[in-house]
Amino acid sequence: MAQVAIRNVVKAFEAVRVIHGVSVDIADGEFVVLVGPSGCGKSTLLRMVAGLESVTSGAIAIGDKVVNHLSPAERDIAMVFQNYALYPHKTVRQNMAFALKLRRIDKAEINHRVARAAEILGLTPYLDRYPRQLSGGQRQRVAMGRAIVRNPQVFLFDEPLSNLDAKLRVQMRTEIKELHQRLQTTTIYVTHDQVEAMTMADKIVVLQEGRIEQIGAPLDLYDRPVNTFVAGFIGSPAMNMLDGVVDGVGVRVSGALLPAPADAHRNSGRRVVYGVRPEHLELADDGFEARIAVVEPTGSETMVFLRFGEAEIVALFRERHDFRPGATIRIKPRGANVHLFDAGSGARLGVSRRSEEGAEAC
Repeated sequence: MAQVAIRNVVKAFEAVRVIHGVSVDIADGEFVVLVGPSGCGKSTLLRMVAGLESVTSGAIAIGDKVVNHLSPAERDIAMVFQNYALYPHKTVRQNMAFALKLRRIDKAEINHRVARAAEILGLTPYLDRYPRQLSGGQRQRVAMGRAIVRNPQVFLFDEPLSNLDAKLRVQMRTEIKELHQRLQTTTIYVTHDQVEAMTMADKIVVLQEGRIEQIGAPLDLYDRPVNTFVAGFIGSPAMNMLDGVVDGVGVRVSGALLPAPADAHRNSGRRVVYGVRPEHLELADDGFEARIAVVEPTGSETMVFLRFGEAEIVALFRERHDFRPGATIRIKPRGANVHLFDAGSGARLGVSRRSEEGAEAC
């Protein structure tokens, strides 16, 4: 195992920059998830760590060694791809053993490592099958097994669950997390799915357009997003964001005075984005009126899509209610859970630029 240090890394394809001076410290044994929308640069950054893309400027170190000019084989990493990348004409056993044979490792040691990885991943009954005889989840386990047998310093996962159905994704999420807890190998995992990021990561790196927006533990990003991008990206369903103006101890939105954090009065008269998560809206006689557009019951909770003035908002209720489309209800945000962001910059009020930079460097 080893720590990974990414220092002021820039990646450009000819004149086009896609990564803009990114810095991340990944501790030994840590599970870090790079998350962001398509095209944000997360896979490019992972491929630079793997040695599959060159670094335009900056440095990447694995352990105490800068690896910018080392080949992938010299970096002591193992990568699991989105499309499994298995050899169709080789059995599960042969797929898992192939890289070790190339390194001329003793046959007994190869057999030991393959057997151990197969046991960890529940693949022992399938060792003599071919990839075409396996389900998608089993193929992904084989790809993971091929990485495990190498005993690398760092595991790299590039959207490994994208090709699986919803139920299998949840199962494989748990299996990958359990695998990390068992092996304690430093892991960098790329996904566009913020639910994967929230449920799996020790630390999340949120990227947008090749820049880091925020780094932190999952619940830190959820509870204290530094800007509207992170607030809208982390959390499912997404945070409601409404345009308003701070008015004394509250925020005026579409004519209604909504509760705000205790220190909101310091920004009286300021144009803001008023953020509140769906689960922090509750029914209240003194709340604002909103008209029900759509009701989506899931059993354990009910999601209600509402129209409030010109805005559309979502409320999430754990209790069951007899909501009907077209009806009007009164709801109220919990003031302690409200987020205020500057309307111009999108930055969270009360968070200085220095604080944001400190978060990026952590």
